[in-house]
Amino acid sequence: MTMPASMSLLLDGLIDYAGLFPPAKLDMQPMVETYRRVMLDARGWMVGRVIVPVGQLEEFELASRTLLPDEEDVDPWCLSVLVSACGDDALASDLESIALFNQRHASHAQGRAVIDVVEMRGDNAEAIEHALDLLPDDLFPFVELPLADDVRGMLAVLSGSEAAAKIRTGGVTPDLYPGAESVASFIVQAAAAGVPFKATAGMHHPLPNNHPSLGVRQLGFLNVFLAAAAAMASPLDVQAVIDMLDIDDQSVMYWGDDKARIGDVEVHTDDIEEARLAFAISYGSCSVDEPWDDLAALGWLDVISETTK
Repeated sequence: MTMPASMSLLLDGLIDYAGLFPPAKLDMQPMVETYRRVMLDARGWMVGRVIVPVGQLEEFELASRTLLPDEEDVDPWCLSVLVSACGDDALASDLESIALFNQRHASHAQGRAVIDVVEMRGDNAEAIEHALDLLPDDLFPFVELPLADDVRGMLAVLSGSEAAAKIRTGGVTPDLYPGAESVASFIVQAAAAGVPFKATAGMHHPLPNNHPSLGVRQLGFLNVFLAAAAAMASPLDVQAVIDMLDIDDQSVMYWGDDKARIGDVEVHTDDIEEARLAFAISYGSCSVDEPWDDLAALGWLDVISETTK
């Protein structure tokens, strides 16, 4: 089965692996072994960075020392590291730890890995601006914004910087799941401001679904990122994006080589590619197998047996 170009471009490097975090909450050793497995899998092209808290970098190094690439012509593992919140005095120390890590792993002798992305919480525009001033040019930041608040001022700071936003789309309790309206409003505002974003948590499945135990509606990652591509390509109102986020019937979705369609909205493949490069960047998930399995069950991805992994 050949996946249509519109879907393959949407999924390319979409998932940042967050196996240390709930509900998976793996210990470090099985987490790094899982990341290595998925990166070697035929479907590993959908996976991007591995997410590690700055306080666990030494533990990561110990667990991965025999797994990291040790050849100059092999790409290093790329890490996104969670650091202290904007305005926290510990941020400078976190950045020093990252610089030392990158120095150690610049050579294949230590196993090649690079931290090129950091993620931090930002609660107000002033704190975000101060934190961005501390960051070196070789680190790209994603700043988590509180969707329950008015984020326009914070987006304004990010729009003038080499930085991006991060939104939380789920978690272990119902209150961590924003409604479709909140996410749609953010997408519309971020597109208008030209601020890239990533999402995190609560999107293990391609299409919207009801969480089996929390009693909340989970967003689908296909909906979120296709809606974002549509919003970047042409101005959309919030209700139009809500309508796209709510669609859970694959029969009203179309994926072709030249375009994709969700409900009544068509998105050209070139616009999907541009959005993934410059706007709708990725989402964090503690599971990679669930997205793969769901895509296969929907007929959008080849099933790969255990013997071929």
